[in-house]
Amino acid sequence: MILRRPVMDIESWSPDKKNPLKRESWRTVLTLAYQSLGVVYGDLSTSPLYVYKSTFAEDIQHSETNEEIYGVLSFVFWTLTLIPLLKYVFIVLRADDNGEGGTFALYSLLCRHARVSMLPNGQLADEDLYEYKKDGIASGNFRGLGLRLRSTLEKHRVLQRMLLILALFGTCMVIGDGVLTPAISVFSAVSGLELVVSKHHHQYIEVPVACVILVFLFYLQHYGTHRIGFLFAPVVITWLFCISAIGVYNIIHWNPHVYKALSPYYMYKFLRKTRRDGWMSLGGILLCITGSEAMFADLGHFSQMSIKIAFSCVVYPSLILAYMGQAAYLSRHHINESDYQIGFYVSVPEKLRWPVLAIAILAAVVGSQAIITGTFSIIKQCCAVGCFPRVRIVHTSSKICGQIYIPEINWTLMLLCLAVTIGFRDTKHISNASGLAVITVMLVTTCLMSLVIILCWNRSVLFALGFILFFGSIEALYFSASLIKFREGAWVPIALSFTFLAIMYTWHYGTLKKYEFDVQNKVSINWLLGLGPNLGIVRVRGIGLIHTELVSGIPAIFSHFVTNLPAFHQVLVLFCIKYVPVPHVRSDERFLVGRVGPKEYRVYRCIARYGYRDTIIDDVEFEKDLVCSIAEFIRSEVPECNGSSEHTLENEEKMTVIGTSSSHAKGVKLWEEDEGGDLQSSDDATTSTNELGEIRSPAGPKKRVRFLVPESPEIEKEERTELRELMEAREAGMAFILGHCYVKAKTGSSLMKRLVVNVGYDFLRRNSRGPTYASSFPRASTLEVGMIYHV
Repeated sequence: MILRRPVMDIESWSPDKKNPLKRESWRTVLTLAYQSLGVVYGDLSTSPLYVYKSTFAEDIQHSETNEEIYGVLSFVFWTLTLIPLLKYVFIVLRADDNGEGGTFALYSLLCRHARVSMLPNGQLADEDLYEYKKDGIASGNFRGLGLRLRSTLEKHRVLQRMLLILALFGTCMVIGDGVLTPAISVFSAVSGLELVVSKHHHQYIEVPVACVILVFLFYLQHYGTHRIGFLFAPVVITWLFCISAIGVYNIIHWNPHVYKALSPYYMYKFLRKTRRDGWMSLGGILLCITGSEAMFADLGHFSQMSIKIAFSCVVYPSLILAYMGQAAYLSRHHINESDYQIGFYVSVPEKLRWPVLAIAILAAVVGSQAIITGTFSIIKQCCAVGCFPRVRIVHTSSKICGQIYIPEINWTLMLLCLAVTIGFRDTKHISNASGLAVITVMLVTTCLMSLVIILCWNRSVLFALGFILFFGSIEALYFSASLIKFREGAWVPIALSFTFLAIMYTWHYGTLKKYEFDVQNKVSINWLLGLGPNLGIVRVRGIGLIHTELVSGIPAIFSHFVTNLPAFHQVLVLFCIKYVPVPHVRSDERFLVGRVGPKEYRVYRCIARYGYRDTIIDDVEFEKDLVCSIAEFIRSEVPECNGSSEHTLENEEKMTVIGTSSSHAKGVKLWEEDEGGDLQSSDDATTSTNELGEIRSPAGPKKRVRFLVPESPEIEKEERTELRELMEAREAGMAFILGHCYVKAKTGSSLMKRLVVNVGYDFLRRNSRGPTYASSFPRASTLEVGMIYHV
């Protein structure tokens, strides 16, 4: 049962304040479209560097009839038209999760509409969140096959587990792409040295130069995107203008009739002539759409309209002109004296090769930057939903919460990227690997989208089948062509994906079993009632903050602590940070606060809810918000709870939605002043408030701590006493009790379970970081309690 406090003004909050792009002006749209060119399209715009070279590597040869080059151009044109333009721009971008995109956004939508989430800490209160049903689609309006599909998914845990594995596998392929994209982009850009450096020296220069650029690229990550990102859009725009202008020049100068190759008839002629070799070459053609998934994944930083305009009006025509220009040049140059044979730089006029080479390297760096930061974001989302070990997340921008840096992941990506570059030393094998990673992510998106069409959009099953059959068949064709080159580099993304998938699923499995053990062994409320108001021990001054994953009940670690220690704090808070399947939780819906036991026990439960893209503030403001949320709960507690001294299970389940102190002007504020009267709080004073209490520090500089509470409604004497005790406990200090749970498989468990739990999960637990918010507490105020769980 959830009680919303009357002082929270939900209606005064406008959706436009959260998402100002709802009613965006054309100036805003064009500004965002300009910015998206540098963030979203860096990878996609550099694909002309390696598509033709990868396609004609060994599978097919360019003959004098030009049927091969015309067929490849036709494939490139229709692939760019059907996948990025038709599928992503006009269909997939509409499947946003409150403005957010990517694999996790689709999975989040499915979890909310079909209740297929594998996370066990869901509450009915979560469904009242603003963004939970912000899309306006009622989850109960299912008919026919859609209703049966939803019921089947909700009944069978195996299907839910398969859906989770599918989403994780697509995520792992994105991480693999974060290794391969910088390697192929930088190496392809540097390969232009073949035409400007002596033939005998370029092979000794390419790999070292590419490695130096890659090391420099990953070194720059800790500075943050906001410091080096101002150059992104101009570089990509310059690059797109460059390749489109060269394309127009080559079309006019070499073959003005190359536009005829855009007919799909040339695809038929190409496959009829080349047969099996032509089918295998599709893995190279596939590279023309690398980076298309970024349009959907980076949707949260821009808007649908800005991404559509940028792609349709700038990126798409520039790429088509670039590919047509290369085809026009190659149609008149069947035999090249250079060993380079077919590539991008041979179509560049000789006088422009050095400037184009420099711009290409910069564009490759920009494209690589986008996928690296995207990898950081997706790792953070995996950590949020309990599918990846906790890592150190550094926020590189104080204004934009989405710009993060993860040192462990950054250096891991760098080492893997260097290993791929040095190990393969050519674009052929790297392109085979990159192509398989790209098309696998697209296949996963297609599968999840077909479920979203039925379960979230409530559309006809025929529409969903048409979507998956049309786009799925195209992507399956490219997938088969990429998979056939398993030994020629395509094994790399598979090996990387299964490695990361094993890590993710092992961590998720161990976390799930640990939570199930907590639920099964939580302490009964009758045990707490039997201890009496003092909990059977001495109550000392201060606040004891007990971290728990449970959203209800008393954790076993609390009884373990009370049994072994003779004293405890005068105010106890069972604190839980929980992620819900929405991208963001508004600040005025942040906390759920309730009581554990009767009022005189001074035991509270506080659940802080976050979306998978939210940022946890790990500083003193978080502590203040926590204390103020409890104070606001005390002030706004409903009368029927105040007058009852008995505590029942029904009372235990009553929780109130409380916002942060900055989300409302009429809530309780916590103020601190030094002896001179200088305010230590960042909140502004309000006219309709009165002071509650004054506490002076017994030693050191005198400090005045007080609560500011609204004058209306009038505060009862009992509430005023409870608030004063809370304030005194806050001044005495806060201790953080963190439980260390050592999970072990039960005796008699299968060999696989023992390996996963005792070896895999235990290794990941020992090498992962503690909760993010725990770092804000001094080590002297942190108490760690260990327990062994047999699952």
